[in-house]
Amino acid sequence: MSTAAQTPSPESAPKYAQVALPVHLRKLFTYRLPPSLQNLAQVGSRVLVKLGTKPTTGYIVALMPKLRDGTSLVESEIKEIESVLDVEPAIIPEVLQLTRWVADYYAAPLGEVMRAALPAGINTSIMQVVAITARGRELVAGDGLSNVTSAQGKALRLLADEGDAEINAFNLRMGSTRTPKWLRELEHEQLIERTYRTRTTATRAKRRRAVRLIEDGYAGVSPAGSLVEQARRSNEQPGRRTPRETDAQRRVIEILRAGGNEMAVSELVAAAKVSESVIATLKKRGVVDEFEQEMRRDPLARAELPETEQLKLTSEQAAALQAIESSISERVFAPFLLHGVTGSGKTEVYIRAMQAALRADRGAMMLVPEIALTPILSRRLRAHFGGRIAIFHSSLSRGERFDEWSRLRTGEARVVLGTRSAIFAPVQDLGVIIVDEEQDASYRQEESPFYHARDTAIVRAQMEAATVVLGSATPSLESFHNAQTGKYRYLNLPERIGRRPLAKAELVDMRSVFAKHQKPVVFSDELIEAIEQTHGRGEQSIILLNRRGYSSFILCRSCG
Repeated sequence: MSTAAQTPSPESAPKYAQVALPVHLRKLFTYRLPPSLQNLAQVGSRVLVKLGTKPTTGYIVALMPKLRDGTSLVESEIKEIESVLDVEPAIIPEVLQLTRWVADYYAAPLGEVMRAALPAGINTSIMQVVAITARGRELVAGDGLSNVTSAQGKALRLLADEGDAEINAFNLRMGSTRTPKWLRELEHEQLIERTYRTRTTATRAKRRRAVRLIEDGYAGVSPAGSLVEQARRSNEQPGRRTPRETDAQRRVIEILRAGGNEMAVSELVAAAKVSESVIATLKKRGVVDEFEQEMRRDPLARAELPETEQLKLTSEQAAALQAIESSISERVFAPFLLHGVTGSGKTEVYIRAMQAALRADRGAMMLVPEIALTPILSRRLRAHFGGRIAIFHSSLSRGERFDEWSRLRTGEARVVLGTRSAIFAPVQDLGVIIVDEEQDASYRQEESPFYHARDTAIVRAQMEAATVVLGSATPSLESFHNAQTGKYRYLNLPERIGRRPLAKAELVDMRSVFAKHQKPVVFSDELIEAIEQTHGRGEQSIILLNRRGYSSFILCRSCG
């Protein structure tokens, strides 16, 4: 889906942009668009602007041909946008609309919400650099360093010899952890200057050298017989290719053909068991062409995928799935609460609902509360959806997150699995959103920008006429109430698959344990006995602590 804007006429070309900045201010900033950027600027694009004197990355949220009536802005005081950082907007319209709602509903700065909607590391960072001026170079060249201190002279010579430097690194090299007073004095004397510069984006597409077969180049040498014949003729001419060299070239060509006519150089060298000089020879002969190939950083590249099974649904599962599939096909907003006991097969319903969305040529999203749940589910979903699924969670490297985000942005991936930040993933034409364990407190963002991913998922589904399924064995009170009052449609899975019994739970009153032993004890006699019996059968035990590191209340040992 291309969002590139058509070239506007000079009369309608945007001359101003409203920009959201990732600072803790709930206001937008107006900047002037220079003529060279008027055709490049689009809503949702990242731009480089100055806030005060410091450059920062902002996000265009509106374009205007003129200043709005009644504005208090003075034309001469409006700063210009330094540069546009995106050819196509980084934030798609659906996500931009969602960030506006989050900013308004949760009273969060729009710039911070928009930054949270993008993968970490994509934004251009700004660094302060120090450089010697022309006047400073004249002082060094004219041997005028006797008029400055030894430290100042050393700094000037260093900058003259090696060029500009990042300010913090330069300070450390001069033996200081902060900008020294004498450096500011050099700046005051206009012998050095401090400026801001954009640091190369930390995260970008990873590339590697690759080669492809050229049709015209290998047409006459592709058959093995003709290569052998060339080898025979080359033996008769001094200084020409040897039979071994020609055989190596033949292997390279055959492997390239088997690999779809193009392959990474490193993989080709390993597969053909040749040196890069063989490929260089083929390139010189016009048989292959070298280019840069994007390399995906796949978080599941080495994962062992389970085999997929076509399970038979229970009647309750089939009824729930039918209701969900109907709403997906109707392309209307429909919220469901899937209330299913542990082991009732909710995940199978989720998978089939996402498959239904793909069959309708729509996207799908599944949110889970904890990273710990993601590896298990990601392998299972990869087995079902292959390369159409992208993974979003904070334990991925920046490069992996960028690649997964890019695959969703281009439409290569249509399904996303992730934790709460995945609600902003650029899934195109979203058809269904699954929120597993919807009652979990982890869906609430506890730092700015504040938002609740479950509630945001409901709003996004409403904006995109999608189906949203909230699943839980123990629904939150608000979701259960909404289901009981008809705001959500209630789907129930009351029994486990195969009617397997639930695990037996026994509550032990620790007051009686304290009274029996006449001292504080951690484990009850019943628990110790149960653990001993479990270990006696060669099985394992897990002890869960409901608090970690502190206690928030005092409990009376007598009355509880």
